[in-house]
Amino acid sequence: MTGKIHLQNMVFYGYHGNLAEENVLGQRFLIDVVLTLDVTEAAQSDRLDATVDYQRVYNICRQIVEKERMRLLEALANRLIDAVLEACPRVSRMDVVVKKPSAPLGGALDYVALETGKDRDTRLPRPGQ
Repeated sequence: MTGKIHLQNMVFYGYHGNLAEENVLGQRFLIDVVLTLDVTEAAQSDRLDATVDYQRVYNICRQIVEKERMRLLEALANRLIDAVLEACPRVSRMDVVVKKPSAPLGGALDYVALETGKDRDTRLPRPGQ
């Protein structure tokens, strides 16, 4: 039985962006994650070790957004996906939306967002690997 775990609108403060002021001032980022996995064992056993601990996923996302720095949303999304897939072997696919509500565009908008995802077997090698 396949299932999806959703973590919606996680809010973190980070220093990601191509402009110098984004790297100095920082801004809020909103992250949506969807984890696809086989939930059969968890449904039958009612044990946390038979599924994904979403507290762990939250902490991974928080650590990356708040402590690392990237210029592009694409790089940030890729880093989030690779870290979660590496830490959570039960996840077969991760989809993520990275929202940037304070993008410096000189006008009003709700947010700029990047939506992407990948299956476990299509992860890109990290630099140096």
